Amino acid sequence: MEPVTVYHNPACGKSRGALEILRERGVDPEVIEYLQQPLDRAGLERVLELLPDGPAALVRKDKRFAALGLDAAAYVTRAQVVALLLEHPELMERPVVIRGDRAVIARPSEKVLELF
Repeated sequence: MEPVTVYHNPACGKSRGALEILRERGVDPEVIEYLQQPLDRAGLERVLELLPDGPAALVRKDKRFAALGLDAAAYVTRAQVVALLLEHPELMERPVVIRGDRAVIARPSEKVLELF
């Protein structure tokens, strides 16, 4: 089986749920806590290449986004999203699960099954 990588936040229920689903299926993923080990430019570019969604999907538009005074319309291109997430890795949507040359944002957690 191709290796599976999960960009994980242990405080996130969806992220914990995706890991549970993977482990129930016998998958032992590489787990990267992206708040402890933020992705660099190349890593973010790779994730964006693999996701079927547009770049804006990788940005969490939550309370932190609002507290920073950000406007969602300003973060739609790859370059804009990469620049934002390099500065504010906590705004990356999670969990991101990669298997081979495909990736999903596992929200809901069951979306991880699209990779299998």
